[in-house]
Amino acid sequence: MTEEQEADLEDQADDVEEEVVEDESDEDAETEPEGLQNGDFVELEYTAYTVEGDQLVDTTDPDVAEEEGVDTQDQEFKPRTIVLGEGHIFDDVEDAIVGSEVGDEGTVTIAAVDAFGEYDPDNVQTVSAEKIDEDDRYPGANVQIDGQQGYISTIIGGRARVDFNHPLAGEDVEYEYEIIGAVEDREEQAAGLFEMYLGFEPELWIETEEVEEEVPVESDDDDDDEDAEPEFETELVEKESLYLEASPQMTMNQQWMMGKQQIGQQIIDQIGVDRIVVQEVIEGMGDMGLGGMMGGMGGGDIEAALEDADVDADEIVEELEGDE
Repeated sequence: MTEEQEADLEDQADDVEEEVVEDESDEDAETEPEGLQNGDFVELEYTAYTVEGDQLVDTTDPDVAEEEGVDTQDQEFKPRTIVLGEGHIFDDVEDAIVGSEVGDEGTVTIAAVDAFGEYDPDNVQTVSAEKIDEDDRYPGANVQIDGQQGYISTIIGGRARVDFNHPLAGEDVEYEYEIIGAVEDREEQAAGLFEMYLGFEPELWIETEEVEEEVPVESDDDDDDEDAEPEFETELVEKESLYLEASPQMTMNQQWMMGKQQIGQQIIDQIGVDRIVVQEVIEGMGDMGLGGMMGGMGGGDIEAALEDADVDADEIVEELEGDE
């Protein structure tokens, strides 16, 4: 082989090496996903209508809510925080958002079967009116029969036709959205999730602290006694706690009362804290006045309260009699 042929072979080998390096770098670039991904917290504005009936399904826009007559004091219409991949919105919308960037917007049409299901005539049943509360015996009333939620389509005499289909079953849905931002702050993430679950944002904060915890320890007893009681000792363990202020709005919220364990566990998993601590707030009496202070007290307690307040009971009686 001539020197010229050897040089050509070396050049070809170098070219192959360069191509391999380039191909590997291209592979690495392809494996790194771009844009928003499942598990990301995103803030969305959206409005959804049925395609055929142009009926409002849901919105974050206060102007749309006012126009449709659904703006109430019970709900605040503003951008909402969701977690991609957690089923907080329709799957088709999630698929459109994954890979997108903040500021992107779009429109997705969701088929009825993927929205609220196809309409099933077999889900319309005739039941005895006796199963329905008297106050709910009228067409359109939402009722619960044998654990199923439905609404009365007609009621005649002692029989009622109850439709157990979702009110929007059989309807395709058009969903317009805009990605307002990515939520990185964990307290903001938690507040957004609570608002999604409960309809309002409670006062909350995250603290890292040391708490006492009972942990199992190995027994010094050499006997393998399966019936032996496990031994524990108290240790200081560092935990990250999400604190909630137990306001009246929080404690009286139906969603929270019925599903606090499930909601709490989901937020623990998604935010990554160790526990949720609900703090009860006891408000001071402030300037309630003497009447507010005395309401609910017995006679002896009233006298003690008056003494503590440095008030002469006889003087109050004289003043009252003088007013008469």
